[in-house]
Amino acid sequence: MPYEDLDLDLSGKRAVVTGASRGIGRAVCERLAQAGAKIALVSRRRESLEDVAASLAETGTETLVIPANMSREEDVLAIAGQVRSQWGGIDVLVNNAGTNPVFAALVDLEQSAWDKVFDTNLRGPFLLTREVARDMLTRGAGSIINIASVGGLDPTPNIGAYCVSKAALISLTKAFARELGPNGIRVNCVAPGLVETKFADVLVNTPAIHDAIIAHTPLGRHGQPAEIAGAVHYLASAASSFMTGQVVVIDGGSRL
Repeated sequence: MPYEDLDLDLSGKRAVVTGASRGIGRAVCERLAQAGAKIALVSRRRESLEDVAASLAETGTETLVIPANMSREEDVLAIAGQVRSQWGGIDVLVNNAGTNPVFAALVDLEQSAWDKVFDTNLRGPFLLTREVARDMLTRGAGSIINIASVGGLDPTPNIGAYCVSKAALISLTKAFARELGPNGIRVNCVAPGLVETKFADVLVNTPAIHDAIIAHTPLGRHGQPAEIAGAVHYLASAASSFMTGQVVVIDGGSRL
C-alpha cells in the first residue's frame, strides 16, 4: 500500500483505553476521539469515567464506560467481551493503567506492594492484550499500544518495583509483536519521561527530585499528557503501519 494512502484518521475505529479517567489516559482518549475513534473508557471509578464520557459526548464521540480494576482478573477478562457485544470488535488497545503504591528501596519493599504493582502494571495488560488479540486475530488487523516508562529502560531508586514492571511490559510488547505480527497485528510501546499528572505528582512537585531530572533534560522541562497522546495516536493509526515491537521514548531528551 503506498504511503500516501496511510494517514492518522481513525474514523470508525473501536479503541479501548485503560486508565482513561485522568492524566495520560484521558489525553489519549481525547486525541483518539478527535481522530474519529469510538472509545471504550476503562478505569476503576465509574463516576470519573462518566465525566470523561460526558466531555467526549460534546464532540459527538461514541463511548462505552467500563469500570474495571486492572489487578482483578475477572474485571480484566470481562472488558473485551463487553466491547465486542456492543461494537462487534476492537481495533485499538491502549494499556495505560498503572500503579506505584510505595516510594521505597527494594530492600525495604513488602511482598504485598510488589504484587500489587505487578498485578496492575504487567498481569493486567497481559490478560487484556491476550483477550483483545484473540479478537483481532479473527480479522488479521489491529494496533496495541502499551504505556511503559523510561524507568523501564533506566531504573530509578525508590521506585524499583515500578521500573521492573515497566521493563517487563517492554519485553511483553516485543514478545507479542513477534507472535502477532504475521497476522497483521502491531504491538508497540511508549516510554514517557517525567509528565505532569496526578500519578507523578510527587516527582513533579518535589523540587529536589524535579530539578535533578530537568537538569539532565535538554528541553529543560517536564512533559504534558497531550504530548504522549500524540505518539499513541500515531501508533494507533495507519501512518505507523510498518512499525511494530518498538519503544518510543518521549522524555525531553533526558536519556541522551
